[in-house]
Amino acid sequence: MGSTVVAKIGSSSITDHAGAISTDAVAKLCREVAALRDAGHRCVIVSSGAIAAGLPLLGLGGDRRPRDIATLQAVSAVGQGRLIGHYMDELARHGLVGGQVLLTPLDFIMRSQYVHARSTMQRLLELGVVPVVNENDTVADDEIRFGDNDRIAALVAHLVDAEHLVLLTDTPGVFTADPRTDEHASLIEEIVEIDAALEAVAGGAGTLRGSGGMASKLAAAKIATWSGVRVVVAKADRPNVLVDAISGRAGVGTVFVPKPHRLTARKLWIAFAVAAVGQVTVDDGARKALLERGVSLLGAGVVAVDGKFEAGDAIEIRDVDGAVFAKGLARHDAATSASMIGKRTALLPEGLAPEVVHRDDLVMLPPG
Repeated sequence: MGSTVVAKIGSSSITDHAGAISTDAVAKLCREVAALRDAGHRCVIVSSGAIAAGLPLLGLGGDRRPRDIATLQAVSAVGQGRLIGHYMDELARHGLVGGQVLLTPLDFIMRSQYVHARSTMQRLLELGVVPVVNENDTVADDEIRFGDNDRIAALVAHLVDAEHLVLLTDTPGVFTADPRTDEHASLIEEIVEIDAALEAVAGGAGTLRGSGGMASKLAAAKIATWSGVRVVVAKADRPNVLVDAISGRAGVGTVFVPKPHRLTARKLWIAFAVAAVGQVTVDDGARKALLERGVSLLGAGVVAVDGKFEAGDAIEIRDVDGAVFAKGLARHDAATSASMIGKRTALLPEGLAPEVVHRDDLVMLPPG
């Protein structure tokens, strides 16, 4: 049996300059998905474009693009139907059935919803369906939304136990510098570690019609590689880009090497899907114990507590130099955690759990 492949394409790669859907671009992607299916692979498409597709239908394209969230969500409601219709039609040309899946961050943050989403996606693939995933922009709360589909694609790759994630964009991959401003920039064909220097090179946002940029591609690649997923960033209009990316053909784009140990679903969403609302600073001894022995964080190793958080909230764990190296779910609220600073377990009130963060709720973060 072949592998499972998640292919994500951005708004700028499937729409023209007016924001209308490019039927040729959608047809190309679906044709290449069909080729992968013929080779025995299972495929998921993650597609942006609902807002971009809706804008020209409402006469709001180009410079008239609205900025307020209510209008953009209304535009998404109009555009999503047009977008999925194109995918259904093009997949059907190859004898394939597409299935619309709209996700929000809560589907990854809330354990019950995560399990349900995973079950649904797995069943769609078992039935031979090609899921077409998008963020549910129409109803998403602006404060708990992804804002681009790169990160959601990485989380979907984990959700379906994918071996490959292909991020299709309007550039050939990751460069040593911004190729729009530096004529000496060259393509990086393989990346083993995503560090701060690489993220600085990636820059900021993308095009007018898209919400992502290379920085969001790197963030997605970090999530996916720590999920054990191989990632390829490649140019969407390259001929046979999906087949070449999966086959490992040289020069197809930038390949991110997966980590050997796959994070569990729970630790993945602790690390990447839920926002931290507080910080805990630990001494060098506690840092070493957490990194090397995988123990729980106890009050004795804590030197400072910052932020207002409740039990169960996500918090960052940093060393005395301020570098964040771990993240976890707080066992207690901020006030209680602060009262445990520097205290050994024997000195804590009777009945109080000694962990500031339990090891089951703790994940070491990738560098950078």
